[in-house]
Amino acid sequence: MKATHYDEVYDSYRGQIRRFALEKVAPFAATVDEDERPPLEAYEASLALGLPGLPFSEEFGGQDGDVISQIITVEELARVCASSATTVSTCWIMMLVQRFGSDEQKRKLIPPVVQGQQRSAWGLTEPKGGSDLMGVVASAKKTADGWLLNGTKRFITNGGWADWYLIFARTEPEKFGIFLVSKQDQGVSFGTPERKMGLRGSPTCDVILEDCLIPLDRVVGDPAKGGEYIRAGLLASRLKYAAHGLGIAQGALDEAVAYTQGREQFGRPVSDFQMIKGMVADMAMKVEAGRALLMHAATLVLNQEPGAKKYASMAKVTCTDAAMSVATDAVQLHGGYGYLKDYPVERMLRDAKITQIWEGTNQIQRLMIAKEVYAG
Repeated sequence: MKATHYDEVYDSYRGQIRRFALEKVAPFAATVDEDERPPLEAYEASLALGLPGLPFSEEFGGQDGDVISQIITVEELARVCASSATTVSTCWIMMLVQRFGSDEQKRKLIPPVVQGQQRSAWGLTEPKGGSDLMGVVASAKKTADGWLLNGTKRFITNGGWADWYLIFARTEPEKFGIFLVSKQDQGVSFGTPERKMGLRGSPTCDVILEDCLIPLDRVVGDPAKGGEYIRAGLLASRLKYAAHGLGIAQGALDEAVAYTQGREQFGRPVSDFQMIKGMVADMAMKVEAGRALLMHAATLVLNQEPGAKKYASMAKVTCTDAAMSVATDAVQLHGGYGYLKDYPVERMLRDAKITQIWEGTNQIQRLMIAKEVYAG
């Protein structure tokens, strides 16, 4: 069967992003991790390709990139630097504003993000809850002067570095809204940067709201429908996080193959040994299985077909479990050298762990999958 035009377009795009990642991102990956700083070089370089604006409408300076082009981008960036993949793709959070915000909000907020003049962040997780979004205690009360926000958001990617935060807060006993909070607003402060196992190049800290008063027009859409908006946004973003794990897995496999081909023991390349071949085969199968499932899920989401939610969760679990498994085996195949920071697999193993935790832990994803399966 011949490839379709769309297949060729995606393949060409993947090749372009891969070259970009190898030339503009990979050279700084180790330094960004070691210095625990944002991947500024990769972020600035990504603007030339328009990656921060990839999914946004051309009306706002974006590229109208669909969900498949988005996951290709994340995978190829994460293949060499997980922190850079996170930083670039976190800009896409503003898609929630494009989907549900007012025309004024779109015109004001999206172009600066697309152009790299401003950055954005989610404000979902709280100290007492991550997976249970409907259990948030952060509150937003409507007053004559505006919305009054109080609460603490934890583990916020781009925390302190982003200019705008989409804060998920309770507006009524069982209703929620999404609010646009600027880092310049009074009542906003930031916690100490977290010292993390991995993804050290992605800034993370608490966002603290203490009697933070914002204008009434800073609510996204209906202040009682934030839960619906979040669920709609998480479906597509779950694929992005799956792609993140897949990229780490592919990168670790790349490093393991290159190392075992170049390393000699007993007068032969390590790659000649049968047990090594078996390990590499298992790693490759996990990567390809994850990619196939992810692409299937992305197609369902793109076409708004039944089963999209179930397969998105399946892809998230499969790809991120592959990230941890393949990265662990890649370190093993490097022997003692895999334990050293001189080799990328050491960083990849540390980066892989978070992919099984964020965007709904893989245990929560399995419960969601089972629920869909039983529902038939």
